[in-house]
Amino acid sequence: MLAIVLLALLLAGTWGAVRTAVRATHSGEDAIDRTNRLRVAEEFMRHQISRILPLSYGQDDSTGTNYVFEGSGDSMRFVAPMPGYLSKGGPYVQTLKFVGGRGGKELVFTDSMLNGFDLAEAKTTMEPVVLLDQIQDGKFEYRTLDDQGDLTDWSDQWDDPSVTPVMVRIAVTMRPEARVVFPDMEIPLMLDVGASHAMGRPGSILNPRGMGGLRRRPIGGNP
Repeated sequence: MLAIVLLALLLAGTWGAVRTAVRATHSGEDAIDRTNRLRVAEEFMRHQISRILPLSYGQDDSTGTNYVFEGSGDSMRFVAPMPGYLSKGGPYVQTLKFVGGRGGKELVFTDSMLNGFDLAEAKTTMEPVVLLDQIQDGKFEYRTLDDQGDLTDWSDQWDDPSVTPVMVRIAVTMRPEARVVFPDMEIPLMLDVGASHAMGRPGSILNPRGMGGLRRRPIGGNP
């Protein structure tokens, strides 16, 4: 009986150690998975936003204003090429939006080919893909150029849909249970055509004096 009791105690201790090791392994795998998801989402958004194109995807019937870029604190819509493995050719109308979810907010992405895109039907035809979840708070902000060519302060509202900004910032605070930190992303557009009105100051896509046409800048360079 004594031997059986000692064997039972030994087995119980061994089982406890095995369970602890399994939990630690699963916790480590979950942490790696969360970190990888965050990294992939960051790289994808940086790639897409930096390659925004000044192409119209709709028009305001009352004013005749072409929609090239729409931005607010919780959503943005723009035209950009998709990565080759996701693209069927041509530019795509893309949206990023913070929406409510079960475990906090979610950052969702939608896309639709520019060719044949209908702005009125976009809300019902574009299927969202969740890029990030377990978000406590998130916001998009934009920078443009003033009349002197200097960068303005960050703003969470983009007022002129007929032009693009020169920089976009994404600020996300994750919920504690997510156990990951999302660093603020400040993304300059590669095409130097933002913040210039169609027939306005130098730098406009229709008034490229002193630019040699459309000028590209490296990602992360001085905007």
